[in-house]
Amino acid sequence: MKSDGEQRAGLLYGIGAYGMWGLVPLFWPLLKPSGAVEILAHRMVWSLAVVAIALLVVRRWAWVRELLAQPRKLGLLVVAATVISVNWGLYIWSVNSGHVVEASLGYFINPLVTIAMGVLLLKERLRPAQWAAVGVGLLAVLVLAIGYGQPPWISLTLAFSFATYGLVKKKVNIGGLESLAAETVILFVPALGYLIWLGASGDATFGPEGAGHAALLAATGVVTAVPLVCFGAAAIRVPLSTLGLLQYLAPVFQFLLGILYFHEAMPAERWAGFALVWAALTILTWDALRTSRRTRAKAEALRRAEAETRAETWADTRVEPEALPQAPSTIRAQSADGVTAAGRAGTSTSSGE
Repeated sequence: MKSDGEQRAGLLYGIGAYGMWGLVPLFWPLLKPSGAVEILAHRMVWSLAVVAIALLVVRRWAWVRELLAQPRKLGLLVVAATVISVNWGLYIWSVNSGHVVEASLGYFINPLVTIAMGVLLLKERLRPAQWAAVGVGLLAVLVLAIGYGQPPWISLTLAFSFATYGLVKKKVNIGGLESLAAETVILFVPALGYLIWLGASGDATFGPEGAGHAALLAATGVVTAVPLVCFGAAAIRVPLSTLGLLQYLAPVFQFLLGILYFHEAMPAERWAGFALVWAALTILTWDALRTSRRTRAKAEALRRAEAETRAETWADTRVEPEALPQAPSTIRAQSADGVTAAGRAGTSTSSGE
């Protein structure tokens, strides 16, 4: 049971993590004229540097030997690294191309896609409310597709790539910092190779655009690692239900930035699509909270029943003091008293004769 202080700290860490992820659209435009692929490559290279420093500070290296001895996990991490690079690259391109609102939609529908993948790939069984949420989500995508004149492919790609990443990470089952380190090691060589090729061809912006621009590109490592570290700190301090609610902060901030800061258009059909997505998420959140409360209530009832059973068992097996076996010292005392009494009786009889 976490203390109130730890839970408050975890809540602040979680708000910090999702808040930074929600505000990151303000950062990517600062990196222009760098293209999305160049920014992505720098993000991979500098993330490894930041994570390596963090691992040196916490001195966590034992996992490397264990991971190298498990080829299956390494293969899964290659898949995870590939999928997250697609997600990162598309997200950077979306923000710098004026599609912040559509990108935010991808992270709004991500929980619905995760549930759908659980049914299709893991054969999970859904509760009626979850089926209703998925159905409303599909209707939202249909409305948005009609509004856009085509499927919202940016949103769908972001949602499916991140859901796939989550599925693979679940199977790998290693810590967030360690996982990011392994993924960036996998991505480091192709990313560095691309940057070298870009520099050799004269198209690189790292250097020619000045020291300030180079520092911003290097800062992509910090922008990647710091929210993840905060997320890891939150995950061990607050319940998963709380993290599940906090995850909506990021797309909410992104959506608001898209409308209020980047002034992206929001025609009626787009509002209708977003409203349906929010309705689906409301159903999903309500069902998750209700299920969590029921699970806790059942666990508490079971705990009380077990405590009562143990108390009754203890009461039934208790032995009254009179029924307890006598101690050897008591038995010896009683025997000595008997012998003495018999001796006195024998003496008196003899003198009478």
